[in-house]
Amino acid sequence: MDFPPPSPKQAKIFWLSVTALAWAVMLGLVGLLAWGGAFVLDRLSSVLMPLAIAAILAYILDPVVDFFEGKGLSRFRVIIFVYCLSTLLLLTFLAWVMPRLVVETGDLVQNLPKYVAQLNTKIRDWLAQSHLGAQARQMWESQAGASFQKWLAQALPEASKWMLSQATRAASWAGLIVGLALVPVYVFYFLLEKNSIIRQWKAYIPLRDSPLKDEIAFVMTAINDCLIVFCRGQVLVALCDGVILTAGFLLVGLNYAVLIGLAAGFLSIVPYLGITISVIPAVALAIVQYADWLHPVLVVGVFIATQLIEGFLITPKIIGDRVGMHPLTVMVAVIVGTTLLGGLIGGVLAIPLTAALRTLMFRYVWKKPGAAPDEALAA
Repeated sequence: MDFPPPSPKQAKIFWLSVTALAWAVMLGLVGLLAWGGAFVLDRLSSVLMPLAIAAILAYILDPVVDFFEGKGLSRFRVIIFVYCLSTLLLLTFLAWVMPRLVVETGDLVQNLPKYVAQLNTKIRDWLAQSHLGAQARQMWESQAGASFQKWLAQALPEASKWMLSQATRAASWAGLIVGLALVPVYVFYFLLEKNSIIRQWKAYIPLRDSPLKDEIAFVMTAINDCLIVFCRGQVLVALCDGVILTAGFLLVGLNYAVLIGLAAGFLSIVPYLGITISVIPAVALAIVQYADWLHPVLVVGVFIATQLIEGFLITPKIIGDRVGMHPLTVMVAVIVGTTLLGGLIGGVLAIPLTAALRTLMFRYVWKKPGAAPDEALAA
């Protein structure tokens, strides 16, 4: 029995359905691939994390090594010199920072309940002097104040547990210590064998010489370029943020200035995370310490000034527009990265991976009409 051919409308609906099914299957495969990649990264984190740290350090130190090598010096001797100089700077920094950091951390843990109680009292007194009305004051004293005080009292232990969970989920302590001990060795060989790696890494792609292998090599090179730009740039930006915040807190006279500033700088490796997390405890400490509104405003001003300096001076000078992502895209990428890949590491990897995905989309999807592949990549 012969069926009549479909009408144009029926054919259109049919092909739309097939296209939607194909997209659903493709998205499912991509999601499955992402889940599998996250699972593999979690299982191999004790091996991959030291390699990732070593690669980031090699990205940062490589321009210094290239600079001195360009002066006619042996690359091996330059690497030894850079190692010695970096070690000296690190030891000097630790000798200045670590004693005060340890003292401030111990003092904060010891006095945290007292600070929480003082903050609760000051908020209650402020409500009593304000025009919010008796109902708002009663609500704070009966419910909100107790909840706020309990939350603050648990904030530091919970933050410590979170930091510990990030370390323990990455690897066992034994594996992590062994891996971190190998980081200097990895960095040394990454720097020493840089030219050899650049020349020969394509030979390790498990494909015979073909246009497909060349295309995969091109894509991996583009992704590596994104990683280099972000790793070099964001670490330096985070370092600058930590220095500026610490200096600003010291000028304001805030207690625990070094602790809060360095913590904010470390977390700033993930864009916007350090500022967002550290602003609340810094303002709360200013309220408790000075019992006025001027110093909390000054603390907020330090954060705002840091963001302005970063946005208009540091980031354009260090990173520029080479990553090429809108701030909203960066924030969404960080949220997705911390959700899918897990924790701080996921947030760190989210930006370069998103930049790499943007590169691939410009090469294969968002091509300009009549543009060559390299032009599409550079768009």
